[in-house]
Amino acid sequence: MLLPVTELETRMEAPRLRTAEAEAAARLESVRPASPAVPWIARLLPSLTDIAFLMPIFFMFIKLNGARKLLGDGDTGWHIRTGEWMLANGQVPHTDMFSFTRPGQAWFAWEWLWDVMFAALHARWGMGAVVLVSLTVICLTSALLFRLVRRKCGNGLVAIAVTLLATGGCAIHWLARPHLFTLLFFTVTLHLTERAAEGRTKLLAVLVPMTLLWVNLHGGFFVIFLVLATYIGNLAVQALIEADADRRGEFLRSLKPWLMTFGACFAVTFVNPYGWNLHKHMAEYLTDPYNLRYITEFQAMDFHAPVVVYFEPLMVAGILAALWNLKNRRFQEVFQTLGWMQLALMAQRNIPLFAIAVSPIVAQALMALLASAGKSNLVGWLRNTPGKFLAAAAGVDETDRIPRLYLASVLPLAAVGTLLLLPKPVNAQFAVTYDPADYPEKALAILGAPNSGRIFTDDEWGDYLIYKLYPAHKVFVDGRSDFYGDEFGEEYQKLMTVNYGFEKVLDKYSIDTIALSPRFALTTTLKYSTGWKVVYDDHVTVIFRRTQPLTSSAVSSSGGRDRDRGITNTNSDLAITPTQPNQRGETQ
Repeated sequence: MLLPVTELETRMEAPRLRTAEAEAAARLESVRPASPAVPWIARLLPSLTDIAFLMPIFFMFIKLNGARKLLGDGDTGWHIRTGEWMLANGQVPHTDMFSFTRPGQAWFAWEWLWDVMFAALHARWGMGAVVLVSLTVICLTSALLFRLVRRKCGNGLVAIAVTLLATGGCAIHWLARPHLFTLLFFTVTLHLTERAAEGRTKLLAVLVPMTLLWVNLHGGFFVIFLVLATYIGNLAVQALIEADADRRGEFLRSLKPWLMTFGACFAVTFVNPYGWNLHKHMAEYLTDPYNLRYITEFQAMDFHAPVVVYFEPLMVAGILAALWNLKNRRFQEVFQTLGWMQLALMAQRNIPLFAIAVSPIVAQALMALLASAGKSNLVGWLRNTPGKFLAAAAGVDETDRIPRLYLASVLPLAAVGTLLLLPKPVNAQFAVTYDPADYPEKALAILGAPNSGRIFTDDEWGDYLIYKLYPAHKVFVDGRSDFYGDEFGEEYQKLMTVNYGFEKVLDKYSIDTIALSPRFALTTTLKYSTGWKVVYDDHVTVIFRRTQPLTSSAVSSSGGRDRDRGITNTNSDLAITPTQPNQRGETQ
């Protein structure tokens, strides 16, 4: 149903305070006659909220790779093993237990609570439960986002269309990892702050315990402070530019609950197993230039990627919405839109957060555009079409707001969950395993053998080997890029890009087995080396072993003078470009 004019104008008011008009609208809403009784069968019908809830399932199992999409990143494996270690030892880890390259070094398991929860799920019901709960979190996020967008714009059809764009943008990071809770909590934060901005500031208190939970689930908890800062900044700017002294004082007084919430939320972030050291560690990690150079998630998005069809419309619409909000002195929306857009352009890991943050703002601006089109001087059909759409949407909205039991959401999710938990999958879409086309599944028997002492592989497969072979085998490197540090990272890059002296790195860590995908430059290089031989190759995994004992390796202590010439130069004529390893950060 379309909003009454007074309520729509109240929501668009620049200062975002509970003015007399807003209070009048609230009183009008309170005395509005109750809706007539509806047949009970209507409560079973699908709603737009159900559609939003099921959107991720449609994307996952129709357009994407099914359950394996959520296992498209090896980090899930080491998170589960970390949780198992904590359940067995009754404490959080403070030093590394997974690698043979940095044993005993200080390590922050900053998603410890997620690790414990999902390790328990894994122990009871296997990887299917990990995938199912992760999918449920994604679906809840999508449904809550739709409700937020609809509340902001007042139109269900506009809201579901914008939510579809946002859901497609979020799909880039649908992985069974702790960051899914950041997407959920971020959406909840936007719900609560939107209501608080309308006058219900007591709801801000909910953010404090949520932050306490958030800080122990995932390192992305700091985004709550970015949201609060946009509201604080809006009130500060309003006070700065307001000529009327009374209204200026009102703006300044309105800052108090926001500043108190900011301080309380910040205080509880220190209630974690590592105290203030977690904040120090995260600050160093997020500002480390190594991440920007080598870790995919920290790099700018590829505008040839499929996600562009969702990101670009939101980006363009966001810019237009920001201009409209700036004209109407709605600075919070301007800060939120442009701030998250900048972060998304800087690092692709921020695209889902941008999509969630900008969706309600874009929908609200779009509704204002549609409402103004009927009063414009456009040609007849352009002037009349928006009005017809709004009239039709009002009828849809009236029906959609009937209270539902949401069985249309619960039953499909239950059906999918049943298929995910079956001992034997009905097809590949419901196989809760790492994709054997991307991971060394067929090579595990060889890699797990006693003569595979120290295995070198890339960080993604290192995650996988932790899940499959720990504790019998430890790894050279894995996806915990915040743990290994820059110096070690540069050694790793030297190996993966076959830079001069890469043989010394293999000798330094006494590597006797190497397992790599054929796509890496190092794989091709080793096939030409006299110091290594292929013992296994299934076109997904190539395994090498040394041809001689380490002490008499083809690379001697001569500083590399005896190495195989022509294969260590990354500009050689091997017709292969060194492939950058697919490192991933773990903060979002």
